[in-house]
Amino acid sequence: MTCHKFSRMKKFVQALAGFCLTMTLAAPLQAGVVPKRSVLGNGLVLLTSEQRSLPMVSIELLIDGGSRYDAAGQEGLANLTARLLTYGTKRRSALQISDALDFIGASLSAGSGEDTASLSMTVLKKDLATGLELFAEVLTSSTFPQEEIDRQKQSVIAAIKAREEQPGDIAERRFAAALYPGSPYGRPVEGTEASVQKLQQKGLREFFEHAYRPNRAILSVVGDISHEEMTLALNHAFRSWQKGEPSGGPLVPSTHGPAQVIRVNKELTQANIILGHQGVGREHPDYYAIQVMNYILGGGGFSSRTMDSIRNEKGLAYSVYSHFSAERKRGEFQLVMQTKNETAREAIQIAREEIRRIREAPVSEQELGDAKDFLTGSFPLRLDTNRKVANFLAQVEYFQLGLDYPDRYPDLIGQITRDDVARVARQYLQPEKLITVIVGNLPKIGEK
Repeated sequence: MTCHKFSRMKKFVQALAGFCLTMTLAAPLQAGVVPKRSVLGNGLVLLTSEQRSLPMVSIELLIDGGSRYDAAGQEGLANLTARLLTYGTKRRSALQISDALDFIGASLSAGSGEDTASLSMTVLKKDLATGLELFAEVLTSSTFPQEEIDRQKQSVIAAIKAREEQPGDIAERRFAAALYPGSPYGRPVEGTEASVQKLQQKGLREFFEHAYRPNRAILSVVGDISHEEMTLALNHAFRSWQKGEPSGGPLVPSTHGPAQVIRVNKELTQANIILGHQGVGREHPDYYAIQVMNYILGGGGFSSRTMDSIRNEKGLAYSVYSHFSAERKRGEFQLVMQTKNETAREAIQIAREEIRRIREAPVSEQELGDAKDFLTGSFPLRLDTNRKVANFLAQVEYFQLGLDYPDRYPDLIGQITRDDVARVARQYLQPEKLITVIVGNLPKIGEK
C-alpha cells in the first residue's frame, strides 16, 4: 500500500459516523481484548476493542476505494485522492491541519492500495473529540487545492522514477503486468508518470465524492474508550456523513497471464528473480493448508527448503523466500530471490526442483510440526499494540472472517495434515504456469 505520512506518525485510518443501529457482537480476541461490532444507520461498520491500559485511541478506516477503480489512462487516481485528503478542507489549509494535529500530539495518515484506501489516526483520549473533528473534516470536506495537487503529483512522479531504477520494483511491476494482463491489478497503484500528469482536480473530487462513503467503509477503534462511548462520539462528529452508492465492480480479475519468461537487462551485480503464478483468495477453504505448505517450501526463513538448498547448501543467494498472498477473491504465489548474475540459471533450476519435490514427495512430521508451531506461535505478535489490533480487526471484517477468528486460528492450522500439504502442493503449485521475471545483467546470466 502506498501511504502518505501526515504529522508525526504513520498508518491508516478513517472515521465516520451515523446513527447507531443493529446488534453488537462480542468475542475474545486475546487476553484482555474483547471486540464489539455494530452497523451504524449510515451503513458504516464499527468495530471496537476497549483497552484501558493507556489513555490513547487508535483508529483505522478502510474504504472500498482502491486503485482497482482507476479507469484506463487514469492510473494513480485513487492513490492521489488518498494522499491529498489531509492537504486542505473547507475550513483548514494543509498547514492548519498539521498545526492542529501537532497541538494535540496526534497522527493522521492516508493511503491507497489495490482494493482499499485507508485513513488512520492515533490520539490521546482527552483529545479524541478534537481528533475526530479533524478526522471528519478530511473525510467529508476535503477540497483538493490545485497548488497541493501540483505538489503531490510531482512527489508521486519522483517516487515513480525512483522505483523505475530499483530492480526489485521493476521485477514486481513486470510480474503483475504479466499475471493480470488488461486488469487494474496489473497496473501500479501509484500510476505512471504519464497517467499522473493527466490527473485533474475535477476527477479527484468526483472520485472522492463517489468512493468515500460510510456504506463502503469499515472503522476499527482500539484503546481507552468503550463501544458505546465511540458510537456517541461518531454520531456527533460524523453526523453529516451520508450514504452513497454501494460498492461496485468485480473483485475477480478477468484473466491470468500465460507462463512466460520476462527478461530485463540492467547493469547489476545481482539478478533479481521472481517465479510465480496465480494463487487463491483469502476466503478459500484451502488457505490454511497452503500457508503451512508454503512455510515448508520457502516461507519459513532458514527453516525452509528453498533457503536450505539455495543458500545453505549451494551458497547461491543471501535471501530466498516464497509466499502466497491472498486478497478477497484473488491471490498470488511468488518465489523471490537475489543471486549473482552468473548463478541465476542454477538458482532458478533449484527453485523449480524444490517446487517439484514438495509436489511429489511427502513432507516430514518434523517439517509439518515446525510449520504449525511457528504459524500459531507467531500469531499473537499481530496483536501486541493497539494500532496492530485496530488494523487486524479491520482486516478481519474486510475478509469476513468473524470476530472469533483469533480463537479459531490455532485449530485451523492445527488440523492440517501431511496429506493436506501434499494435496495443496499438487493442486496450487503449478510449474507449467510459472511466470519467471529476471532483472539483471543478461549477457552474464546467459540470457538473450
